[in-house]
Amino acid sequence: MGDLEIRRATADDLPVIIAMLADDHLGAQRESLDDLTPYRAALERLNSDPHQHVVVAVREGRVIGTLQLTIIPGLSRKGATRSIIEAVRIHADERGSGLGTQLIEWAIEESRRQGCQLVQLTSDHSRTDAHRFYERLGFTASHVGFKFQL
Repeated sequence: MGDLEIRRATADDLPVIIAMLADDHLGAQRESLDDLTPYRAALERLNSDPHQHVVVAVREGRVIGTLQLTIIPGLSRKGATRSIIEAVRIHADERGSGLGTQLIEWAIEESRRQGCQLVQLTSDHSRTDAHRFYERLGFTASHVGFKFQL
């Protein structure tokens, strides 16, 4: 990874993380830098859970990418542990640089290290560029996902 560092996110990283989360048509509708209080509370919960890994990619002291990796023990597939990759974001200046591939490869390797047999992720129907990216990395669109808004 050269000069790239992937490390656990801290509260100091939140403004950049939230800005990346908000930097598309979906995120702009649901994220806001106006009040970081709920994000700080969420990051504190996540960082206190050993099954949660919110990480940032840093180059030359600048946060340029992020993702969340969740490790889930389970009963199905003969008691297999799986991981879920969420909230993958790359700073606009870094898109197309290979950073997304490096982050996903980190998540896959960390999943292996944690004993996972399966890595899964979801992506909104409208993110067709992301779908091509994940397929290029070997992911298959094998399931239909459903959500129930509370």
